[in-house]
Amino acid sequence: MTASQAASSPDQPVSGGLCAIHQPNLFPRLTTLAKLSAADTWIVLDDVQFTRRDYQHRTRLAALTDPDRTRWLSIPTHLPQGRQTAIRDALIADPAAARRRTEAMVRQEYRTSPHWPVLQTALEPVWAAFDTGRTAAVAETSTRILLDLLGWPGRILTAAGLPARPERSQRLADLTAQAGAGTYLCGTGGMTYLDPAPFTARGITVAPFLPPAAGIWASARRVTSLWALAHLGPDGLAARVRLRRAPSRTDLHAQPSVRGRASTGSETLWDQAVGRRSGMTLSGVGPGSANADAPHRVAPAAPVP
Repeated sequence: MTASQAASSPDQPVSGGLCAIHQPNLFPRLTTLAKLSAADTWIVLDDVQFTRRDYQHRTRLAALTDPDRTRWLSIPTHLPQGRQTAIRDALIADPAAARRRTEAMVRQEYRTSPHWPVLQTALEPVWAAFDTGRTAAVAETSTRILLDLLGWPGRILTAAGLPARPERSQRLADLTAQAGAGTYLCGTGGMTYLDPAPFTARGITVAPFLPPAAGIWASARRVTSLWALAHLGPDGLAARVRLRRAPSRTDLHAQPSVRGRASTGSETLWDQAVGRRSGMTLSGVGPGSANADAPHRVAPAAPVP
């Protein structure tokens, strides 16, 4: 795996902070990248079943001048164990051809950006990762590089190296605990199935990640974050996602919180996501909430067009 500035798999976990657990995505969408950058630790979930036609091996490129004009970029992938193949074991069907095509499509879309020289240099490790022959290596490297461009100071762990129980919510809680984190940062999709009991048992807070929906965030759930980087540059995008020091667990519990839903301003989205599930302890932050500008990174900044 190509090295990045983000620390990878240290021997001892750092106590407290936020943890995000996510599969490696190819040039992830801005919502995914922002969630990872809001955390102190990203646990790469690469030992679960590979899913075809998902972001594990493809991404939607958006035209630099029009984010609504998109096309898919996919890495042809072979699954040695069929549908049971784990993400980390998926193989690139033709690494050399896939590299040429991927590099050419990215260059074609974003070479006219004033920020292209920086992006072009930064992406070299992604192209080199094709030599591993593994789709996950390319996807993870692409995410690492984008986090580096945002100046993310966090660390990266691999789920396969951490002991955890098999049931989904139990495993997420166990992985968060193994990382030494006090808070699990969860997207709204995850809240639809998350069981709060394993987190409560371990004293772990679950915080929803609620990105804005206007400005550059309007297309954030659909297209690769490469578009935002090419449009704004690394510094400009970093300002939008408001990278700053993650709070300690004490800081999080000092913030007003509720059980079962986020604070005022996020209630509608939260209620839709979790169906008013009871028993969940949250940090109570999100765009438009009373704590949206508090000194933590659970939610990005208010959108700036």
